[in-house]
Amino acid sequence: MAKSISKPQVLVLGGNFAGLGAAQKIRDYAGDACDITVIDRKGYLDFIPNIPLEVFEGRDPAVTMHMNLVDVLAKDDIDFKQAEITGIDIAAKTVQMRPSERPGAPQYTMGYDYVVIALGARLAYDDIEGFAEYGHTVSDAFHANKMIDYLKNDYQGGPIVVGSDRFEQGHQGRPDWLPTALAACEGPPVEVSLSLAHWLEQNGKGGAKNITIFTPAELIAEDAGEKVVEQLLEAAGSMGFGYVNKVEGIKRLTKDGIEFTDGRSLPAEMKVIFPNWKPHAFLKGLPVSDEVGFVITDMRMRNPDHPEVFACGDAAAITVPKLGAIGHQECDVVGRQIAGDLGKLSSAEANKEWHPEVVCIGDMGGGKAFYIHANSWFGGETQELRMGKIPYMQKVAYKELFFRNKGRVPSWGVPLAEWSAETLIRA
Repeated sequence: MAKSISKPQVLVLGGNFAGLGAAQKIRDYAGDACDITVIDRKGYLDFIPNIPLEVFEGRDPAVTMHMNLVDVLAKDDIDFKQAEITGIDIAAKTVQMRPSERPGAPQYTMGYDYVVIALGARLAYDDIEGFAEYGHTVSDAFHANKMIDYLKNDYQGGPIVVGSDRFEQGHQGRPDWLPTALAACEGPPVEVSLSLAHWLEQNGKGGAKNITIFTPAELIAEDAGEKVVEQLLEAAGSMGFGYVNKVEGIKRLTKDGIEFTDGRSLPAEMKVIFPNWKPHAFLKGLPVSDEVGFVITDMRMRNPDHPEVFACGDAAAITVPKLGAIGHQECDVVGRQIAGDLGKLSSAEANKEWHPEVVCIGDMGGGKAFYIHANSWFGGETQELRMGKIPYMQKVAYKELFFRNKGRVPSWGVPLAEWSAETLIRA
């Protein structure tokens, strides 16, 4: 359908979880009151949360974890442009982009009435000395497949370290209630440690005793709350995992180990690393960004000085930890706000209060997973941890539901997951 020059133009920058979710929520709440265009450098969504589970269970996530974006968006009359975002002019209300289907395209400019910055973050592996030579990770299909190939063909049974580099969080425009996080998101290191230990046992190459988990923070996964972390550490200790905290950051990886910025080091044949998360370079210095480059918003996901600018997911400064569940919650806020502006929702509905929560399900191997539900990071009292087969079934079912419904998760999905995990599994 052709764009209408009379309708407000909404540009959504980014097409993974936050971008797709925001575009769909805007269409749900605003109906046909606006035109929506999603711009992303790739034509598919990467279902990142299940990559470790897939690769440890013997499946290639490049085959099983990609969902076509063009067809999905077209069902909601949302336009898609495959292009790399190269800049944003806040004063002119324009976005610069370069088509990415084939090399050599020139730069183009698009105007907007509203822009939603949902570009995620840049995973700064290239800032870690020695990562290309000696590091492994599971943040995308390429690296996950590289890691499993190493485990199968080259790993000799030596020590393994799993952990995060120091996260550089901005301070400008940050609300007083939002704590400083020393790691961007530590659900993945916990998940990989547990599922890797099971894989080692199943393949006769060791187990939990081979693995030391490290964190730059005082507590790993601190956003889950002290009660949950205490339970996790007690369980991990009983399994035989090592644990090292307050390493500050990673200095370098070497063939035989890892060196930290606090002067300590650990021997390691294998180094599984999660990096600092950085904003995309063109965001730094914009009038809507903090000193690092994350986009400043209020709790309605709008920039206070430029209310036509929204951000959700990892590109937003307020998204700490950088967690998919929080980004999903923010998409609903964005949809309501724009619909309210366009007269499609009442003020009460558009400004419905948002209470951020940590919801995380991580694979443990062997058909088991852990489930975390907490809001203590945001000043609440909820701290729930469950382990067993039900969270695993939830993790697999969520992915299936997401793909079957083309990214639309029913409103009852998360409440049902919370009820089943917290009611059917005894603490």
